[in-house]
Formats: sequence, C-alpha cells, structure tokens
Amino acid sequence: MLPSIPPKYFLPLIGLAVSAFVFNTSEFMPIALLTDISASFGKTPAETGIMITTYAWVVGLLSLPLMLAVCRMNPKRLLLAVLALFAAGQIGSGLAPSFAVLMAARIAVACAHAIFWSITAPYATRLVTREHQPFALSCVATGSAIAMIFGLPIGRVIGLALGWRMTFLCIAGITLLALLYLWRVFPQLSGGGQPFAVRDLPALVRTPAVFGCFFLSVTFATGYFTVYSYIEPYLGMVAGFSPDAITETLMALGVFGFFGSVLFSRMYGTHRTACLLLGSCGIPVCALLYVFGVSIPPVLVAVCLALGMISTLFNITMQAELLCATSREAAPVATSIYSGLFNVGIGGGTAIGSFIAGAGQLPGIGFVSAAITALAAAYCIFIFLPSLRKKSAA
Repeated sequence: MLPSIPPKYFLPLIGLAVSAFVFNTSEFMPIALLTDISASFGKTPAETGIMITTYAWVVGLLSLPLMLAVCRMNPKRLLLAVLALFAAGQIGSGLAPSFAVLMAARIAVACAHAIFWSITAPYATRLVTREHQPFALSCVATGSAIAMIFGLPIGRVIGLALGWRMTFLCIAGITLLALLYLWRVFPQLSGGGQPFAVRDLPALVRTPAVFGCFFLSVTFATGYFTVYSYIEPYLGMVAGFSPDAITETLMALGVFGFFGSVLFSRMYGTHRTACLLLGSCGIPVCALLYVFGVSIPPVLVAVCLALGMISTLFNITMQAELLCATSREAAPVATSIYSGLFNVGIGGGTAIGSFIAGAGQLPGIGFVSAAITALAAAYCIFIFLPSLRKKSAA
C-alpha cells in the first residue's frame, strides 16, 4: 500500500517521474534505431555508434563541472532550464541535416542529462517530508524503469513507422509538456545555507559514507553492465533463446526493475541494512547463477528478473545513502559525482563485456561480473556497513 501523500508533494513528483522516463528513453534510443540512423547519413552502424559512446563519456566527464557551474541557480529555474536544453537537443537531433549536427545535438542532450540526474534525487527528497523520502526516490526510479519496459519499444515502433527523426521529435514534445507541467506545479525550493564551493570537494570526498557510495557505484555499475550489456547475445547464442523469448525476457527484466523501486520504498525506512546487503550480495550471486543456470531456461529467466529487481534496489539505496551523508547544499554535487562514476562504470562494464565476447568467452561472462561485484559486496559488508554503524553510535 502506498503511503498517504498530499497532492502538493505528489504532483511535482509525477512531473519528475515523467522527466526521468524521457531522459532514460532518450539515452538508449539510438541503440534501437542505429541501423536507420546510419543509413540516413551513409555510414555503417559501427561508425554511427560513436555517438552512443560519446554520450556516455560526456555525462561521465561533465557531470561534476556542470553541476559546480550551475549549483548557485534557483532550483526550479535550473530544472526548467535543463528540460528546455534537453528538448532543444531532441529537436536538433530530429532535424539534423548531417551527422556532425546530430552529434552536437546529442552532446547538448548529454549535458542536460548530466545535470538532470545530479539534481533529481535531491530535489525529489526536498519536495516531501522525511517520512516520504524513500517513496519520492522510488517515484523517480519508477519513471526510469518504465522507460526500460515501454520507452525503447515504443520509440522503435515510432521510428520504424515514421522514421527515426520522428522518435526524437516525439521525445521533444513530451519533454515540453513536462516542462509546462512542472512550471505550474513545482514549488520554489528554499536555498538554505551557503552554496557549495569547489574548495569543499576534498572534505566531501573524504567523508567515509560518501566515498563508500562512490566506490560502490563504480564497482557495481562495472560488474552489472559487464553482464547486462551483452545479455541479448548471451540469451540468444549461449542459452538458445528465440528472438521473441529474448524480447519478453528483457521486458520482464524491466518490469522487475519497477518492483525493485517498490521494494525500496517499503523496506528502506525500516530495513536499511537489509537493502544494502540484498543489493550488494545479490548481484554476484545472480551473476554466478547466470552461468550455471544457462542450460535450464526457467532458472535463467528467474536470474534475469532478479538482476533487474536487485540492481534497481541497490542503485536507489546508494542514492539514498548519499543523500543521508551530505548536506542540502552538497547533495547535488555529490549526486553529480555519483552519476559520473556510474556512467564510467557503464562504459567500463560494456568494454569488459566487449572484450570477453570478442575473445569467444561469452559463456563465462557471469564469472567476471561476479568477481567485480563481489568486490563491491565485500566492501559493503566489511567497510561500508561498519562505518555506518560507527557513525550511528557516535
């Protein structure tokens, strides 16, 4: 049962959830339309694919600098400006006369992405009372999960029926509607305190809980995306799933990602340690079962669903821990570093998966993922959790 929450809190959260949906849909949309985009500009998919890599690295490298540059802005004004830049980038993508213009538009979208995911979690928790903060974070995560379930398939259908350009223009249209909606319902958040300064960065990073969240984010993302980035060829080439079965499994994985956000909203307030243990230990266990269950389709499907649920649960839990460990002024900067490191992990995991697949070792990809995520689990159990208990006892 969802917690009772006043409309003045819930209405802006809906706007943030819809925004999260379009941002996540946009991030991975070129993957679903890569062949058509390549054909439009007379390039191969491999040549066009550089815009996907560039996008991830722009987010990873610019999240912190961009957040430091805009952290003094009024929260509502910043949110609306980010949505406006995002919509402009989508329009530029849809109307791009050349691949160079498309790349420039995607870089603009990546800059908006970097700032959006730096401010969304802090703003969501500031909209509500402390009691409702886990629910607020799960609302944002739900928007992301729905994008994984429906956003990409719908975008691909639009692209195939009306052309890939119309997909980007539709995203722009939804974004502009979200912008107008948030302009009406999003409250003016108080500044409260001095703006975050660059000189405060060393002290922020040295905080044990903050450093722990950063370390866990990059190791978790690297390990998880080692498996996830090559889940489609693994299911098809190693497990022998049909194309329809692969699509259904991936959509079900997205559905269970939504369940992970619901589980977080119900557990985190009263079972904080359990969320951390389930998230950190669950991924390496699933990665091992991913290998050993390959010959038993029901087991492999169950493992994929567990991966979707646990990965969402752990990611939101880390964001919640980061917000608990930082001040209101430092939270957007801390989440920008978190987002940047997470994207570095995505890129690293994808590169590792590519190397494993290229070496003909795809059947054993789960072992590598398990080894990386086991490092995150060990850090969580033996260093991160004891530091949290020590802080609580102080």
